[in-house]
Amino acid sequence: DSIIAGKAAYLNEPFFYLRSVLYIVIWIAFTIYFRKASLKEDLEGGVAIHKKNYGYAAAFLVFYGVTSSTSSWDWIMSIDTHWFSTLFGWYNFSTFFVTGITMFALITIDLKRKGYMEHINEEHIQDLGKFMFGASVFWGYLWFSQFMLIWYANIPEEVTYFQDRWENYSFVWGALPIVNLALPMVILMDKSAKRNSSIMTIAGVIIVCGHWLDVFQMIMPGTVKADWGIGVLEIGLFLGFLGLFLFVVHNALAKAPLVAKNHPYLDEAKHHHV
Repeated sequence: DSIIAGKAAYLNEPFFYLRSVLYIVIWIAFTIYFRKASLKEDLEGGVAIHKKNYGYAAAFLVFYGVTSSTSSWDWIMSIDTHWFSTLFGWYNFSTFFVTGITMFALITIDLKRKGYMEHINEEHIQDLGKFMFGASVFWGYLWFSQFMLIWYANIPEEVTYFQDRWENYSFVWGALPIVNLALPMVILMDKSAKRNSSIMTIAGVIIVCGHWLDVFQMIMPGTVKADWGIGVLEIGLFLGFLGLFLFVVHNALAKAPLVAKNHPYLDEAKHHHV
């Protein structure tokens, strides 16, 4: 296959596995560093650690901005080996971003309900709702841009990606703009909705489930073709990974104070008002 042979310099097994290991190891290394630095700041105070974290955070943003794209090429786009899209990395970044913000909001709301985050108020919840709203619109913009440009150009090598989804995954693919864009926009458009923890929770669950569907339709057509379904295995794997994620997060939260008591912006955050 001449097309696959032309990508062999990048999509070969040794380089693929090396990149995958580097992504995960460096992401985890940054996570461990920031956690240790935050705990150290609690003990020592001052602004020296905060300024150092600022520099490392800037470096991580650049690294993650690049690797979030390249990892999506490696782990998802390479499944449809003949196809490519220059927007695919940004598209997946928007999915990572909106899902991450949403999980952050859901965990924060849950902790506040249980009495652990007494400093969190409606102003903070509203700001999280703004991020969820804005990130959903950003995802919708990229979803439409990628589809519209490929549909308008009508190049056979590109349209086959969407043609397969129209023919065999029409329900899932057609539901994406409704679940991931229209519903979050309608639910979170009003200011009072973004201040209501129950409404935020409903919107959050819709967003997380919607982006699971998005990942589902990115992976399944290239692996099982038309022989797909959403049953016990698919739902069970989703719930299993969700449970593992929540276990790891709550286990980490239980081992340290929830409030960074010596953070230089803590007092400002406590009196946050919009």
